[in-house]
Amino acid sequence: MKTRAPFLVLALTVLAVLVAGCGGGGNGSVPSDAVAKVNGTSIPKSTLTALINVAFARYKAQKQPVPKVGTAAYSQLRDQAVTFLVQEEELTQEGEKLGVSVSQKDLDKRVALIKTTYYHGSQKKLDAELKKDGITLAELEQYNLEPQLLSEKLETKVTESVKVSTSDAQKYYDQNKASFTTPQTREVRHILVSSKSLANQIEAKLKAGQDFATLAKKYSKDTGSAQQGGKLCVAHGSSSGACSQTVPPFDKASFSLKTNEISAPVKSVYGWHIIQALGPVKPAHTQTFKEVESQIKTNLAQQKKQTAWTDWLAKVKKDYEGKVSYATGYAPATTTTPTITTPTTTG
Repeated sequence: MKTRAPFLVLALTVLAVLVAGCGGGGNGSVPSDAVAKVNGTSIPKSTLTALINVAFARYKAQKQPVPKVGTAAYSQLRDQAVTFLVQEEELTQEGEKLGVSVSQKDLDKRVALIKTTYYHGSQKKLDAELKKDGITLAELEQYNLEPQLLSEKLETKVTESVKVSTSDAQKYYDQNKASFTTPQTREVRHILVSSKSLANQIEAKLKAGQDFATLAKKYSKDTGSAQQGGKLCVAHGSSSGACSQTVPPFDKASFSLKTNEISAPVKSVYGWHIIQALGPVKPAHTQTFKEVESQIKTNLAQQKKQTAWTDWLAKVKKDYEGKVSYATGYAPATTTTPTITTPTTTG
C-alpha cells in the first residue's frame, strides 16, 4: 500500500506521553506471576510478554534488529512496556470511577472507521496489512485502539464542563484586536533580475509594448511567481493569508503605484525589480467581535480543555504515588521509588 495507516505503528508510549510518569513505592507485595501491582490490581507477566512480542513483530516488519534480552535496547523496550501497562491500568481504574470504559462496540466502530478511511471498507485489505505488520486484529485493539479510545473518552469526560462565556471572548478580542486586523493588500506582478542594466532593458521592452507575463517567465529570478507571469499578492506591513509581506523598497513601490502603472527598476536586497500594480489597494480591515466571536470561543475552549486535561493527568499521577509496586527487576529505570522484592524471571 502506498499510504500506511498510522494506527498500525504500535505506540508503547501512548499513555506514557499522557501521564509522563507513573506512581511507585507502594508497600503491597507483587505476586510471583506479575510484574507490578497498581492499587491492588496485578499486571501479569504474560501480559508484558505479549506486549513485547507485539513490539518485536513491529521491529521485524520494519526489518530492524530485534533487541536481545540483556541489552540496553531490550531494557529500554521493557521499561516502556511496563510503564505503558501500569499507566493504562491507572487510567482504567480512574475511568471506572467516572463511569468511562471502552466496549467492544467502541472498538468495532473504530475498526470500521479505519477500514473506511484507509482500505475502502475492505476487511481483506486490513487483514493483509495486519499480517504484513505481524500482529492480529485483537492485538491492535488491545494495545493500540483501546488505550487511544480510553484516553479520548476520559478527556471528553474530564473536559465536558469547560465553557467559554461571551465576556471571556470579548476580553480576549479587546486584548488581541491587532490579530483580527487585515493589513492593506494589493495584487501586483514583478520581474526580478540581478543587474540594473538588465532591468533597464526589460523596462524598455515593456514600454515598447512587450507582454509583462511573457518577460517575467523568461527573465525573473523569482521562480515562485515567474510561472504565474510574476503575479503575487503583497500585504502592507505584515503577511495576511495568501498575501506576503515584502522588503521595504518593494513594499513602498507596490503601494505607491497607480493601478496598471509600471515602476522604474527598484533595488532591494534580492536584486532589481520591475513592478506593476494590477489592481487598487484594498484597505485594512478589522473584523468585528461578532464576526470572530465563534472562532474565539472555539479556540479558548480548546485551550481551557487542554489545561483541564493536563491538570487532571497530573492529579492522577500524584494520586497513584505510593500505590504502584514493582516486582524485582521490573521497575522502569526512570522510577526512583522503592520496588517490592519477589522472585522473578526476565519477562
